[in-house]
Parts: sequence; structure tokens; C-alpha cells
Amino acid sequence: MGEAIAEEVIDAIPSILKIHATEFSMDYDKDADVLYISFKRPQNATDTDILDNGILVRYRNHEIVGITVIGASRWLKE
Repeated sequence: MGEAIAEEVIDAIPSILKIHATEFSMDYDKDADVLYISFKRPQNATDTDILDNGILVRYRNHEIVGITVIGASRWLKE
């Protein structure tokens, strides 16, 4: 199981590096099933794009500062 999770993280690395974030953090609210990914602290977003799949892309001055995934558990692979 650990190896499979590591491979999934490795697969995500190119996407993470494209954001050019020097640091990021993630918080998961299990009760609300919401995953918060921050690329800047504090985010202080000034704009948000709401995608059809329930993902919110948060911006500050046209730079992505965070992503909010509503219903995050639906993305789990069985």
C-alpha cells in the first residue's frame, strides 16, 4: 500500500512543479470532506474559479494561491 501511495505522489510532482510554489500545505476537513491546498500563506485570494468538478482554484493577482477540493473523497481510487 505504501508503495502505491508513493507512486501516486510521484505522478503528481510534475503538476505541483508547474505551479512554481516554493512551499505548500494541505489540510483535510474529514467531516466536511474538503481538501485545502495552499501555495501561499496566507492565501488572501482575490478571485476564485469554480470548476465543473467541484474544485475551486483560488487566485491573488492572477497567481494561483490555492485549490479547494469539495467532496475530496470521491477522487480516491479503489
